[in-house]
Amino acid sequence: MHPKALVERALEKKLDIIAISDHNASANVPYVMAAAAGKNIQVIPAMEITTSEEVHLLALFESLSDLAKLQTIIDQHLFGENDENRFGVQAIVNESGEVEGLNNQLLIGATDLSIDEIIETIHQLKGLAIPAHIDRESFSVLSQLGFIDDHAHFDGLEISKLTGIQQGRIQYADLGRYPFLTSSDAHFIKDIGTSTTKILLGEPTFDELKMALSRQNGRHILE
Repeated sequence: MHPKALVERALEKKLDIIAISDHNASANVPYVMAAAAGKNIQVIPAMEITTSEEVHLLALFESLSDLAKLQTIIDQHLFGENDENRFGVQAIVNESGEVEGLNNQLLIGATDLSIDEIIETIHQLKGLAIPAHIDRESFSVLSQLGFIDDHAHFDGLEISKLTGIQQGRIQYADLGRYPFLTSSDAHFIKDIGTSTTKILLGEPTFDELKMALSRQNGRHILE
C-alpha cells in the first residue's frame, strides 16, 4: 500500500486516527506520516511484532523516535532473509510513491523475544501493548498460549472484524476487565475502514487514546 493512496482511502472512509503497524518493521511509517501531514487525520507510529511464541502483538507509540528504539531491538532479535518468490517484495515507499529501498529481513518470521519481554520493552518506551486479533485460530495470544493471565499487562485487546466488539464481549465474557478494540487489519487499500472502533476523545491524539484505554477523564471506547 503506497502511503499517499493509503491516506487518501482513510480520509475517504472518514477515519480520524489510523495506526501503521507493519510486521516487525517500521520503515514505511514516516512516509505515511509525511503523506498525512496537513490533512485531517492522525497517524500513530506502530508495529505488529511476532513474539517467540508466535503471538502477534501491536505496539503503538506517541513518537517516531520511540518506535525507532523498538525497531533497533527487534532487528537484533529477528533472523532470516526474505524470499521474494515466496513472500513478495518488501518495499519501502515514500510519500511520492517512489521506492526508497527494500527490506530483506524475514519479516514474516518470529523474533526470539517472549511476549513478556516485548510488553516490558514497549512500556519502557511509553507505548501501548495490545495483542492482535485474539479471536483468530493462529498467531493470537489465545491460540498460542491458551489463556490470558490475570496479571498480563495488556493495555487492551484487539478483536478481529470477523467477530467484532459486541460478539467479542459475549465470546470472551471473562475478559471484561480489558478494553476491546477492532480494526480493519488492512493489508490492501480496499480493506481500509472496513472495521473501526468508535472512541470518545477530546482530540485525535495518542495521549487521548491512552486515556480512553485506561478509562480516564471521561475518555472511553464506545461499545
